[in-house]
Formats: sequence, C-alpha cells, structure tokens
Amino acid sequence: MLTQIKTAISRSQSTLLQDAAGAVSLVVILVVALHLPGTF
Repeated sequence: MLTQIKTAISRSQSTLLQDAAGAVSLVVILVVALHLPGTF
C-alpha cells in the first residue's frame, strides 16, 4: 500500500502544488465567509 501511495505521488507531482493552492484558497474563502457577518 505504501508503494502505491509513493507511485501516485510521483505520478501527480506536477498537480500537487495546484491542488494544495486550491485547498488553501477554499479554506481562506470559508474563514472569510464565516467572519463577514461579524463585520456588519
């Protein structure tokens, strides 16, 4: 199983950074959306 994970990571190395950036942006959007009602 560990070798399968390593193989999957090595195959998708180019898109891992894009996926991480997308996940971070979703978290930022969620945090901002949760704090918006408190500003008004």
